[in-house]
Amino acid sequence: MRKFNKISTKIKVIGALLIFLIGGVIGTTAYLTQQNTKDALLINIAGKQRMLTQEISKTIFYAQYSKIFDFSEMDKASHEFIEGLDTLKNGNKTQGIFIVSTEEISNQLDKIDYLWGNFYKNIKDYKQMAASSIENEEEMKKIVDFIYANNTILLENVDELVTMFTNHSEGKINFIKTFQIFAGILLFMIFIYSFSQLKSIESHVDSFMQYSKMLADNEDISNLAPIQLEAESESEILEVSDTINCFINKINAAVGHSNEALLQSQKASSKLEELTDEFDTILDELKDRSLASKHLNNSEDIVIASTEELINSTKKLTNIKKELDKLIKNCQELK
Repeated sequence: MRKFNKISTKIKVIGALLIFLIGGVIGTTAYLTQQNTKDALLINIAGKQRMLTQEISKTIFYAQYSKIFDFSEMDKASHEFIEGLDTLKNGNKTQGIFIVSTEEISNQLDKIDYLWGNFYKNIKDYKQMAASSIENEEEMKKIVDFIYANNTILLENVDELVTMFTNHSEGKINFIKTFQIFAGILLFMIFIYSFSQLKSIESHVDSFMQYSKMLADNEDISNLAPIQLEAESESEILEVSDTINCFINKINAAVGHSNEALLQSQKASSKLEELTDEFDTILDELKDRSLASKHLNNSEDIVIASTEELINSTKKLTNIKKELDKLIKNCQELK
C-alpha cells in the first residue's frame, strides 16, 4: 500500500491508464472501421447477385420468345454470380475479404448455393437444347417455367442475404458507438481520478511547505513541534517529514539537556555562593586563630576554585544555548 502511495507510482499508473485507454480506442476503432469497409464490399457483392439472377432470367425469357439464342451476356453474368457466391462463402484473400462467421449467414449461403445449383443446371440444359438441332420445344418450355418459378425464390433468398450482411455491418457500427461512449465515460473517470490525486499531492506538499516556513520563521527552538501529516500522504513526503521530525527531536533533546544543565549549574553556583558567605562569616569569627585560619583559608581556596569551575561551566552551557538560538536566526537569514 505504501508503494502505491508513491508520487511516481501514481503518475505512472495514471499515465499507463491513459495510454492503454486511448490506444485501445484508436486501435479498436481503426480495426472495426476497416472491417466495416470490407462488410460494405460484401454487401455490394451480395446486392449485385440479385441483379445477376434477373439478368440471367431475362436472357432466357428473351431467347425463348424471340428465338435469338445469344447467351454471351448470360454466360458472363453466370460466371460473375459463381465468383461472387464463392467470395461470400469462402472469402477472397486478394481483396482482403474474410469469411463472415455467423451461423445465420452461413446457413443462408448454403441455401442459396443449393438453389443456384438447380437454377444453373437448368440454364445449362436450356443452352444445350437451344444449340441442338433436335426439336425440344416442350422441354425448353418446362425449363423456362422452372426458371420463372425459381427465379423469384432465388431472388428473395439473395435479398434476405443482403439484409443479413447489412444487419451484421450495422451491429459492428453500433458496437463502435457503444465502445466509444464507454471509453469516453472511462476516460472522464480517469481524468477525475487524476485530478483528485493531483489535488491530494498538492495538498500534502502545501502542508509540508507551510510547516517548513513556520519552522524557518520560529525564533524559539526550545520546544519545536514535529510535523504532522495525514496517514495517506505520499511516501516521499512522509520520508522527508520523518527525517525532519528526527532532526527536530534531536534539537529538542539538546535544548532540553542544555537548559536542565544550565539550571543545575545555576543552583550549584548559588549554593557555593552561600557557602562562601558562611566561610567569610566563620573567618571573621576565627581571624585571631592562626591554625584555624590556615585550614579555613585552604577550604576557602577549594570552594573558590570550585565556584570558578562551576561559573565556567555555566558560561559554556550559556554559550551552547546561544549557539542553538542562532540556528533559527541563520535559517531566517537563508530564507
